[in-house]
Amino acid sequence: MRNFWAFAWGALVGVLGGLIGLGGAEFRLPVLVSVFHYRTLQAVIINLLVSLVTVIFSFIFRSGVVGLENVAANWAVIINILAGSLIGSYVGVHYATQINERVLNRVVVVFLIFLSVVLIGHHLIFSLESLQLPSLLRISLGFLAGIVIGVFSSMLGVAGGELIIPTIILLFSVDIKLAGSLSLAISIPTIVMGLFKYRSQKRFREAKSEQKFIVSMASGSILGAFVGSNLLRYVSSSLLYLNLGTVLLLSALKLAKHKPTA
Repeated sequence: MRNFWAFAWGALVGVLGGLIGLGGAEFRLPVLVSVFHYRTLQAVIINLLVSLVTVIFSFIFRSGVVGLENVAANWAVIINILAGSLIGSYVGVHYATQINERVLNRVVVVFLIFLSVVLIGHHLIFSLESLQLPSLLRISLGFLAGIVIGVFSSMLGVAGGELIIPTIILLFSVDIKLAGSLSLAISIPTIVMGLFKYRSQKRFREAKSEQKFIVSMASGSILGAFVGSNLLRYVSSSLLYLNLGTVLLLSALKLAKHKPTA
């Protein structure tokens, strides 16, 4: 029954990945901690593993809607942010494995609340025109933003799409649906870097005993990503971001009540 619910939750969160261009980890993390009662660091690692599956299949399924040629045409944007996110992802693992679990839990809560504000306030963010900046400054800001995104990705077990998408839109004037696919392209190697660093620190033992659970949740994520990608043509982005922001805020409040293992 536990694996069934893992599949169901994976599918539900996977829909978000296919629809928005996220790994869905921000929604999955509170579920792993509050519903399945994993310790925060253990949940972060499981989250990264499932997020990797989600973003890969979301990217594949969305290609039929957005078009790989459009993603390829924006390779410079991907490289710019990715250069920073890989560095940030490598550094973030160090902090995640060194700080107290209670502190990590608080960081997760603050991050989730911040993202909920970003999503709920999407009208302001996405109605702004791209910043008119010199090319060198735009590239520098993209690189710095990538570092911040990478740190949060590996530290909290998220793909960072809610930060990547606004960054792409504001700095590079890219349509929101295309920005979602570019976000997935950036997230894949960022997550891989985080997982590589956790593995090098022998932290995979945190999730080794949960292989069946991870496979079940990842399988659900693939189904959800397929459904979400096909809904991309029909769902209003404005209403969707507002709803997701509200759910994210509720998830953060629920996680805040959780008492991590000392």
